[in-house]
Amino acid sequence: MEAWLCSIIAAMALPRFGLSTVFVVALVSATLLPMGSEPAVFGLVKLNPDVFWQAVFVATAGNAIGGAVNWWIGYGAKRAYETYKHSAVQAKALAWLQRLGPKACFFAFLPVVGDPLTSVAGWLKLPFWPCFLWGALGKLCRYVVMTAALLWFFPGQFATATFCG
Repeated sequence: MEAWLCSIIAAMALPRFGLSTVFVVALVSATLLPMGSEPAVFGLVKLNPDVFWQAVFVATAGNAIGGAVNWWIGYGAKRAYETYKHSAVQAKALAWLQRLGPKACFFAFLPVVGDPLTSVAGWLKLPFWPCFLWGALGKLCRYVVMTAALLWFFPGQFATATFCG
C-alpha cells in the first residue's frame, strides 16, 4: 500500500507535472466528491511563483469543467427522477435558483452548496453555456483571491518534506 501511495505522489508531483496535476485536482474537486483544490494551486505557486496566472487559469478551467459535469449529472438525474416531491426548504431553494437563473452558478465556488448548485441547475434545465460561464467566473474570482491571499499571508518559502524514501 505504501509503495502504491508513493508512486501516486511521485506521478502527481507538483514541480514535474504541476499544471496537469492542478487541472485534475481542480476538476475532481468541483464534482460532488469532498475535496479542495486550493492546496494544490497554492503549492504549485509557492514552488513556482512565475506560474501564478497559468495555475489560476488551469485550476479555473478544471473546476469549471467539473461544474459542467455536475450540470450534466443534475440534468440526467432530473430525467430519471421526475416525480420527486420537494420539501418547503427545497421548494424555496429551487424557486430562488429559477428566479436568478444561470447567474446563480456564479456561487458554485462556495463550499458545501456550490457543487450541488450546478447539479440542480442541470436538473432545472437552465441553459448550459450561461451556467458554465457564470460558474467559471465565480471560480476564477475564488482562485485569484484565495491564492493571492495565501501568498500574502505565507510569503516565506516552505520547507520541502520527503514523504517517500
